[in-house]
Amino acid sequence: MSNEFIILAGTAATIGFVHTILGPDHYLPFIVLSKARRWSNIKTAVITLLCGIGHVLSSVVLGFIGIAIGIAVFRLEAVESFRGELAAWFLIIFGFAYSVWGIHQAIRNRPHEHFHLHESGDEHLHPHKHIEDHSHVHISKFGSLTPWILFIIFVFGPCEPLIPLVMYPAAKGNMITIVMVTAIFGLTTVGTMLSIVWVSLCGLSMLPLRKLERYSHALAGLTIFLCGGAIKFLGL
Repeated sequence: MSNEFIILAGTAATIGFVHTILGPDHYLPFIVLSKARRWSNIKTAVITLLCGIGHVLSSVVLGFIGIAIGIAVFRLEAVESFRGELAAWFLIIFGFAYSVWGIHQAIRNRPHEHFHLHESGDEHLHPHKHIEDHSHVHISKFGSLTPWILFIIFVFGPCEPLIPLVMYPAAKGNMITIVMVTAIFGLTTVGTMLSIVWVSLCGLSMLPLRKLERYSHALAGLTIFLCGGAIKFLGL
């Protein structure tokens, strides 16, 4: 194992970890949607894992295509930049639409009270929600599409640091190094995503958030919208 490979491997792991931590879009959508849609921890982990794999593999495939046909690094980075723009706009649009839908659900499902009069003449107030069951049906139907939307967004979302990491050893014709560096980067990225999501969900489960459940979908959409905006306008 050469010193050059050790440096590349360490760089891949470090960049994979740092770029995931600094990119809130890598974990916040899964956290907020898991809470809003009441996914189990296992389902959340599977969705996060698949999206993470799609996120990394899309850049890997592009990198190997570039290597095969001899495209220069700066050209591939331009393609990655364009994909990043698309992914940011997809997050913004999806987050905005989901937030509007969530606000609509919160308004329609506003709790209210009815007076009930008994034969004895006694009256009492009864808390009531008109559309709770009906709304749940639509939430379930809409929810089945949510993981697919996330997966598509993450496939479009590029791993910008990966192409230079892959292209550098490729220039020396070392395929084993390419595969190992790519694997280290991918495992670090996906592992960091899973770790942050799991720790965050464990932390949130200890907080008294029941009063916010009615607004959970609206807050989830707003969070995703802000993630997209942070990528687009702040370059995160």
